[in-house]
Amino acid sequence: MRVIVFVKATANSEASIMPSTELLEQMGKYNEELVDAGIMLGGDGLKPSSAAKRVAFDGASRMVVDGPFAETKELVSGYWIWEVRDMDEAVAWVKRCPNPMMGKSEIEIRPVFEMSDFANEMSPEAEEIHNRVRDKAEGR
Repeated sequence: MRVIVFVKATANSEASIMPSTELLEQMGKYNEELVDAGIMLGGDGLKPSSAAKRVAFDGASRMVVDGPFAETKELVSGYWIWEVRDMDEAVAWVKRCPNPMMGKSEIEIRPVFEMSDFANEMSPEAEEIHNRVRDKAEGR
């Protein structure tokens, strides 16, 4: 199963306070373990929401909202994409993670929808489109 692992933002990450050299080394070693175990498919840290934009949708209308965004506890400061056996394996790997922030922090694990999750709703035409897009994205 694929999961996205979100590192939640903190007041420090939103203030662009950079991690220490020690933490960067610890996270690098942790990421290397994930890659060596065949777990990590991708991931990166994200700049604070002051560098972000949101696009709000209402029917055909689109409205752009500039950051920063107020609710720090709802923001993400980094992510990984992992391939794991199950949620228990993902939790076990997160528990091994160095604390990604200088103080209290949270990491959220969310399963990714697989095409099979849409079996009842997927028409053959929609499946063909999604398969074609996936193949193009993977460079096939």
